[in-house]
Amino acid sequence: MSIVITPIAAEHVDGFHRALDMVARERKYLALLEAPPLAATRQFISDNIAKGHAQFVAVADGEVVGWCDVLPRGQPVHAHVGVLGMGLVPQFRGRGHGTALIDAALRAAKQRGLTRTQLSVHADNASAIRLYEKVGFETEGTLRDAVLIDGQFKDLVVMGRLDR
Repeated sequence: MSIVITPIAAEHVDGFHRALDMVARERKYLALLEAPPLAATRQFISDNIAKGHAQFVAVADGEVVGWCDVLPRGQPVHAHVGVLGMGLVPQFRGRGHGTALIDAALRAAKQRGLTRTQLSVHADNASAIRLYEKVGFETEGTLRDAVLIDGQFKDLVVMGRLDR
């Protein structure tokens, strides 16, 4: 099955929402435990498209199976900084699709003038940490007990990458 990495478009909204919800409901990887309402997701994507933000999806047989975005921080002193978010539905992990998504999003973010990209990842998500290190992110610190899911505290690892 071939995967296409492409900038997100309006026709991807429903599929993106399904993929986001699937990953969120795993309760392991994201800051969300379920996708926001579809209308809010549609507005989020519409805003990102209108503003030209770096947001890409992985599409297999017409279905969105993953995403990666680098969204700029809002404050003027952070105008050069983007925050990376991503996810892949389970059956598409470990096949290089995450790397392809990140590469596309980082290239687009750099073209838009972002020179620092940062992210946070659950400390127990070793495969994601390895992926981020592979594409040039470095660990900058740990936020202890920063996440609480189902009564369990988790640390977050903060990572960054400079592209000056």
